[in-house]
Amino acid sequence: MRSCLLDGSWQTDPYSLTWVPFGAQPPASTGGVPPSPAELAEVARKQLRLPAVSIAANPMGEQLVNLPTWLWLPEGWGPVSATAAVPGVSVTATATPTSVSWSMGDGDTVTCAGAGTPFRPGNDPKASSPDCGHTYHASSANQTGHAFPVAATVHWAVRWSGAGQGGVFPDLTTTGTAAFRVAESQAVNNSG
Repeated sequence: MRSCLLDGSWQTDPYSLTWVPFGAQPPASTGGVPPSPAELAEVARKQLRLPAVSIAANPMGEQLVNLPTWLWLPEGWGPVSATAAVPGVSVTATATPTSVSWSMGDGDTVTCAGAGTPFRPGNDPKASSPDCGHTYHASSANQTGHAFPVAATVHWAVRWSGAGQGGVFPDLTTTGTAAFRVAESQAVNNSG
């Protein structure tokens, strides 16, 4: 890892850089003033790579009017960290998912405190999800593409710590999208 200085002050600008090998002190000609922990925290925050949001639902494929839809995120739910360091100072920024807001395409929004519970074989298909679900009350037949546009937005709390200090950054969000076709189940009477 290398640290860089620009005209005597620590910068991330790629022009006129003085490279200092990891573990070495900056030369006296640069002023030798390392970045503060808060400045390093900003570098670490910019290095965070939050996972893409993928959406899972049951029933798989087509949803049915008045049948509960289970919603969940199959992967990427957990803390993500990045570290920035210069000789003698290391700071880590950590983003932690706190909730998911689902825009269901029918005008309803569902907010879930976690990633949701996956539907498993043997679960009652008429039962609602224990923590993250929605029930459609109209079909998507009149929608563009005959499907409701669905978006899941994950909210991330971002904190940093290092060099005996810490702080909070504004929340970050990531969003994934899907299209849910919702059909009406039609009863057929063959009695006569």
